[in-house]
Amino acid sequence: MPRMPDPDEIQQLLADALLRLDGFVALHSMERLSGGASQETYRLSVDMVEGARSLALRRSIGPAGERGFGGPGLAVEARLMALARRAGVPGPDVHMALRPEDGLGEGFVMEWIAGESLGARINRSDELVAARAGLARECGQALARIHAIDLNSTGLNDDLHEVGPAEEVRQTWERYQGFDSPQPMIDFTARWLLDHLPPETDASLVHGDFRNGNLLVGPTGMTAVLDWEIAHIGDPMRDLGWLCTASWRFGHPEKPVGGFGSYEDLFAGYEAESGRVVDPAHVRFWEVFGSFWWSVGCLGMADQYRAGLDRSVERAAIGRRSSECQVDCVNLVIPGPATGVVREGGDDGPDLPRVDELVESVRGFLRFEVVPAMDGRTGFLARVAANSLDIVGREMEHGAESRRLEADRLRNLLGVDGTLGELRLLLAEGLRYGTIPMDADGLVEHLRNTVVNQVLIDQPTYPGCIAALGVDADS
Repeated sequence: MPRMPDPDEIQQLLADALLRLDGFVALHSMERLSGGASQETYRLSVDMVEGARSLALRRSIGPAGERGFGGPGLAVEARLMALARRAGVPGPDVHMALRPEDGLGEGFVMEWIAGESLGARINRSDELVAARAGLARECGQALARIHAIDLNSTGLNDDLHEVGPAEEVRQTWERYQGFDSPQPMIDFTARWLLDHLPPETDASLVHGDFRNGNLLVGPTGMTAVLDWEIAHIGDPMRDLGWLCTASWRFGHPEKPVGGFGSYEDLFAGYEAESGRVVDPAHVRFWEVFGSFWWSVGCLGMADQYRAGLDRSVERAAIGRRSSECQVDCVNLVIPGPATGVVREGGDDGPDLPRVDELVESVRGFLRFEVVPAMDGRTGFLARVAANSLDIVGREMEHGAESRRLEADRLRNLLGVDGTLGELRLLLAEGLRYGTIPMDADGLVEHLRNTVVNQVLIDQPTYPGCIAALGVDADS
């Protein structure tokens, strides 16, 4: 593989490339804002003939294969943003594309648009109260405009691949099976989805990642739709269901549309713009799929960590979020009672400091000393590290008993003995190959309790966990 340029080289190469931009004078700085294994976004401070201004760079640094069925690439992404803007969808003006001779990989430079992009801040900022009031309806209107973009006249039929509901489920399910991490609730949900496929509908352009966190919002409403990297042709209701997926509500489960709005407002905006009546059951299928898809996506992050592709503390931590998505699947397709494990107290021995005390000391150091002293991404990663140590502490306290009870249930359900890993795989494969029926005695009760107790370790304050336990969130 060719050597990737370092930050100073990137800035110099970009400054040379920007000479093609009309009115460009100088590049002062570039700040990385976000980025995963394959794409980065930077804020650029530049001098133009008319004065100082900010621009944004979107740049690819690797293959797109980790996004399930892949993406269209940044050249097509730039064109999609331009087409959407022309159709009345808020978004940035794309100024120039990178060329191979620039030495920066695939990418483009675009207008910098002000607005808040962090989902949690969008949902709680006092400055965005007025924007939130109409945001769900705005989202419906924007999605209707995206779905109305003509595929033939724009040539998108040639640039994007088409994927239907059954294929999306199967591709996601197959990807998960390659991780060697059997999670029977994922297999159960895949079976449920294939048994409840929505009716056929006319395919359209699908954004693919339209959600809170990929929108820019200002005091008066939405200012941009971002991140078109998994756009494709498919069922338009996929976008509505993804926007309503529980993972993107950021602490506001009572507002199903991104944590800021209602189904009614979203559907009203879509129907008014498109003239098409929305079937809530159709959207619900894609809402279930959203939690299923992201549960697999989180395991994909863990797989990247284990394979050495990205050894960041963030990648490992996101792997543990799969249980959050799985408990959302539980609440959607097999709701019912679940019981959380409570470890009986015991003698931890006289040694000081104990392992749990060492973990707590490091967690406290990160959270209360390192995080306040750090800005930007380093401070964020220190907070992620502290959260990971919280998981370690809960695992030490409850993990052994939770696994013992899970193994006992599996032995009763399957009628065989084995290690926990062997029993999990037997159940997962039984669901995959149809040898275990969906209504097998004790199956849904086992899945509920297993998933709930895993999320109690991974993130006990997650709203889906609280809902599954039937606990009042205010208590």
